[in-house]
Amino acid sequence: MPKSKTKRKISAQSFPIQQQLPFSHEGRFFDLREIFDRLNARFFNNSLKGYTICWGRRRRQRPLRYFVFGTIREEEKLIRIHPLLDEPFVPLWFLEYVVYHEMLHAVVPEEEGPNGRRKIHTEAFYKRERQFPSYARARKWEEANLERFLR
Repeated sequence: MPKSKTKRKISAQSFPIQQQLPFSHEGRFFDLREIFDRLNARFFNNSLKGYTICWGRRRRQRPLRYFVFGTIREEEKLIRIHPLLDEPFVPLWFLEYVVYHEMLHAVVPEEEGPNGRRKIHTEAFYKRERQFPSYARARKWEEANLERFLR
């Protein structure tokens, strides 16, 4: 059977998420559209077209053990960034790193692992991620500040 040309399988047909909820790219402190456009021009030669980037919805409670800074839904060309990153203590270069990470998912192919499972963070992905100018500083900041995002 030939492999699908899409990177991810769609489990059920649904309306695009951006039609379901009113998301915004403008936060109180950061405008995600500006960040996306700047990164797209600098690192992706403006090749990521038709993407929506927005802040996710605020949750009633913060997560307990782990924190997801951002997600991408490629079938909808939607990148969501956790709204807790729209705070004055979050450095712009860290938020840019998070957006860059999600954008990489759109251009670096997935692989199938030895167990048949989908592998999205591949060696090629990590190699390209490390090319981000603030990569080391962002990873250190994330480690030092992760507790600020958890309960």
